[in-house]
Amino acid sequence: MMSGSENSFAKGVTKVSSPVRDILDRVLEGREISKAEGVVLFRAASQSDKQAIFETADSLKQRVHGDRVTFTVNRNINFTNICYMGCKFCNFAKRSDEDGAEWQSVEQVLQRCHEAWDRGATEVCIQGGLHPKLPGSYYADLCRAIKAELPDMHLHAFSPFEIWYGASKSKKPYREFLEELKDAGLGTMPGTAAEILDTDIRKQLTKDKLSTEKWVEIVRTAHEVGIKTTSTIMYGHIDGPEHWAAHIDLLRSIQKDTGGFTEFVPLSFQHVGTALYMENPDKVRLGPSTDEIDLMHAVARIMLHGFIDNIQVSWTKLGAEHAMAMLSRGANDLGGTLMEESISRSAGADHGQEITAHELVQIVRASGRTPARRSSDYRILEVFDDHDPVRLDPLIDRNGSDPLDFLARFPDQSGKLEAAE
Repeated sequence: MMSGSENSFAKGVTKVSSPVRDILDRVLEGREISKAEGVVLFRAASQSDKQAIFETADSLKQRVHGDRVTFTVNRNINFTNICYMGCKFCNFAKRSDEDGAEWQSVEQVLQRCHEAWDRGATEVCIQGGLHPKLPGSYYADLCRAIKAELPDMHLHAFSPFEIWYGASKSKKPYREFLEELKDAGLGTMPGTAAEILDTDIRKQLTKDKLSTEKWVEIVRTAHEVGIKTTSTIMYGHIDGPEHWAAHIDLLRSIQKDTGGFTEFVPLSFQHVGTALYMENPDKVRLGPSTDEIDLMHAVARIMLHGFIDNIQVSWTKLGAEHAMAMLSRGANDLGGTLMEESISRSAGADHGQEITAHELVQIVRASGRTPARRSSDYRILEVFDDHDPVRLDPLIDRNGSDPLDFLARFPDQSGKLEAAE
């Protein structure tokens, strides 16, 4: 046990409030904090309190991962943006007769999978809109087609909402539908479509969206049949600290029962062009503040410690510079290279569609940590302690922009990067 004078934040932080100090002391002793205590941490106002929370989160991350930061080489494939669910926070979905509506054939998806494999990808992340003409058999057929040509490619695919849709279309129970997907080659599932797991908030986000209860049922069933999932939160719109803490607490309770979550990924709300914001500009926020983003990653680490030990930062939402900062806020994973990204970009994010493996390694090194490439289930595949990944040109033209421009402000680390090469 660490005393108040010996804990990880006491040396650099003074004047921490008693409620925050008491909570963090218990965390550092290895005790679980409650949902109400999570709210206290989310509401931290003083810089000293926030810094103590960040340093505690970083200390917990160090206990589990040391200084290692992981990423995966993958490709994101959205096979269709045609969707009729009408989620108010989404600017990705199109009607079939709208300009920009897309539907990729199985052959086109396969082509993208082969391109990804040739660029070193070990995973494809596949999701799509709920196309009204999409048959329930499409999901398993797509898995089988990819596995037939690329048997070693990991398939990370289909949100709980897509499982609900495919099972409904197929007139099958969730368990039977998920078992069929697993037999067809599905490896893991993204735990997206969670947004905020609160009934009142979800009703305001969309009338037709998968309910909290259905999301939980599908995720639990996936875990039971041996399909692990990620877990997410989409925050910074009409929600607040009570919703965030309750959401994380619910994920933690599921994990205690199933052990099926591989990671937790905070996703910042992107407001640009969304019906949620356009219809309610006086009520809907423009996304979370910088402090809230920092606290989300840190408090998640603290609440989930010992249960979900991988906290992933989304560079597509935050950009590479802010994503790097989260590596001192409890995050230990930078996600994937993606190669192409549609959903965040369509909602106004302007952080590019790909950061190559070589570039991700430079970001991690600039943070003073050790980069490592991982599998989808977080097995370490390669540690870049004395070498770099092969340099690749981005798959999609960046029109002269460079996501790593900010690294010029880290001259000490720049020398290390040159030495490593």
